[in-house]
Amino acid sequence: MAAPKSRLGRGLGGLIAAAAPKVVAKPNAPSAAEARPSGPAPSAGFVEISVSAIEASPYQARREISPDQLQELAESIRSEGLLQPIVVRKVGEKYQLVAGERRWRAFQLLKIKTIPARIVEASNASSAALGLIENLQREGLNPIEEAYGYASLIRDFDLTQEAASERVGKGRATVANSLRLLLLDGELQGYLGKGLLSVGHAKVLLGVEDAAQRAVLARRVIEEGLSVRGTERLVDSRKPQIAGASHPPGRSVPAVESAAIASIEKKLVSHLGARVSLQHAPKKGKIVISYAGNDDLHRILEKLGIEA
Repeated sequence: MAAPKSRLGRGLGGLIAAAAPKVVAKPNAPSAAEARPSGPAPSAGFVEISVSAIEASPYQARREISPDQLQELAESIRSEGLLQPIVVRKVGEKYQLVAGERRWRAFQLLKIKTIPARIVEASNASSAALGLIENLQREGLNPIEEAYGYASLIRDFDLTQEAASERVGKGRATVANSLRLLLLDGELQGYLGKGLLSVGHAKVLLGVEDAAQRAVLARRVIEEGLSVRGTERLVDSRKPQIAGASHPPGRSVPAVESAAIASIEKKLVSHLGARVSLQHAPKKGKIVISYAGNDDLHRILEKLGIEA
């Protein structure tokens, strides 16, 4: 059952409580003060767990961990100690990470044998949601990792976009817009994940239906260092050629007509917040609207004033 919205803004600790995990007391847990770097001791309710007894979460949204950032974190822990213990749950004979993979890996890098941890009881869905929440709060995910995190919650636990958004304390529109990034092909997702393109750039490029044209435009945006506004101007200037290329051979499309089609498509994309293709001919045509899942379809229908 999703946590009430009013409790979702209290940080990871509040979310753990809201998801109803239960702290497991371990009063006789082994001490490893000699193995731990100097710094603040873990708060009450936290215990020392062997680093080797912990395994990564299969629901981790983060796909890449920068070696440089990991080294920086390790050095910080060496000098200041661990400021926030990791969160784990018991799975068989092992502990599975709920939150704190970078801290756990930093301890491995430092060759420290035990790590302060909070042990909770949490379902698979709660564990996945809490891990995603922590990464979002720490701004540790790139936009594609964030989108895949939402997609995983929805797919693996049979949640609606609304239920997933409640789990992580985000608005449904935020989740829906993030999921739209997965409509991009792999090349553009890679650019976005590496920070070569911003989410703003991606939203503009999503208005270009043809994948090959979209890739060409994306490369030019990167090469020329265009802003989001500059990308909009570039896409607008190329719309007549893109629209003309989509028509069957043998039929020439007047430039004025192509520009009009491009203008209408742009307005539809802006109004619906979705990828739209206007396929026009003198006597007939069609409008193709792309959407990401049932909730995104309902959102678009609401924009069109249609009751589902």
